[in-house]
Amino acid sequence: MGEAIRSARMDRELSQRDLAGMIGHSTSNSYIVRVEKGQIKIGLEQLMKIADALGVRVDDLIDF
Repeated sequence: MGEAIRSARMDRELSQRDLAGMIGHSTSNSYIVRVEKGQIKIGLEQLMKIADALGVRVDDLIDF
């Protein structure tokens, strides 16, 4: 999932700091860094915020 988030973020030319701000994590990029590296588990609500910010569907970010 982290790689899919990173890929979608980079496709949209967003920095980790930009994405963090878009989902309400101030201007700190450390949260997005940890998500993309798979160091933390995120809940459905956070995943939905990230998907919305990236303009993708939640299932586009999940590996089945």
